[in-house]
Amino acid sequence: MSEFDEPIERLIECFRALPGVGRKTAQRYAFFVIENNRAKAENFAQAILEVKEKVKLCKVCGNYSSSDICPICQKRNRQVVCVVQEPKDIISLERAKGFDVTYHVLFGCINPLENKGPNDIRIKELLSRVSTDHVKEVIMATNPDVEGEATAMYVAKLLKPMGVKVTRLAQGIAMGSDIEFADEVTLSKALADRKEM
Repeated sequence: MSEFDEPIERLIECFRALPGVGRKTAQRYAFFVIENNRAKAENFAQAILEVKEKVKLCKVCGNYSSSDICPICQKRNRQVVCVVQEPKDIISLERAKGFDVTYHVLFGCINPLENKGPNDIRIKELLSRVSTDHVKEVIMATNPDVEGEATAMYVAKLLKPMGVKVTRLAQGIAMGSDIEFADEVTLSKALADRKEM
């Protein structure tokens, strides 16, 4: 038997479906909605419905956008493309000011353990885009894990015969961290990617 009336329990379960939200946090969210006025609840519900109605994938890069072509693709030169796994990665990269590129969202990476192969992510769209937009450089910004590395290498192998420069984000020791706490893989990558001063 549930602790709460059915409508409250249903709202709690809806909040629990969000990533990283446990039962207690879901209960706090539910009580916040209950304790606020109807106008705030309607505004919240309307925002959810509006995003579901209006937001789609950019026809160029695959980022979320309310227009057919996102603002980034509308404004920037499309000859340098930064490939990311998810739309949220674009937000992180955009914080690095002066990074004048367009993006391409794969929506995942090659991961045999999850039965996700090259045809399950947006690689074909990238290859088509490279040839039609006359792309000069593709920056692989997939995660620095096994799946991200495998995806970056696979995509690079497909792009090289097309005469496109393929680069990978540098990896290594983070600014502000101590070398003594870095693992051997991070240190190896930092040494391999070292730059002349």
